[in-house]
Amino acid sequence: MIAYVTVGADDMARAERFYSSFLPALGYRLEHYHGDLSYIPPGAIAGPDFYVKTPFDGAPATAGNGQMVAFEAQSQDQVRTLHAAALAAGGTDDGAPGFRAAYGPQFYVGYLRDPQGNKIALFSCNPDEPGRDG
Repeated sequence: MIAYVTVGADDMARAERFYSSFLPALGYRLEHYHGDLSYIPPGAIAGPDFYVKTPFDGAPATAGNGQMVAFEAQSQDQVRTLHAAALAAGGTDDGAPGFRAAYGPQFYVGYLRDPQGNKIALFSCNPDEPGRDG
């Protein structure tokens, strides 16, 4: 089981504005710890904490090519709403919300880059909603 995920950031205010635009709507609570950000999932979720930290080595933060963190939303509408909120909070679009031919017919996803360039996905696989094929 994954216990936590960490991404680096050089500007915590920008990172907090971005991540706080959608993670609380998914049930995460924010804790500040030594100048860094800790987003803690709801108690019922066994999933990982999400940390935003300045790099320990003192070098600038960089985004990893091929790395991505995905957060599950409750619905396609929530994916669209949170994707728009994250864009308004300083993120950049890396793939508008929608279905992708490469994934299952219920996988609805929108991609973003945070202000540091880290890739983030917001997705829903709600079986009660229309899928790609109908």
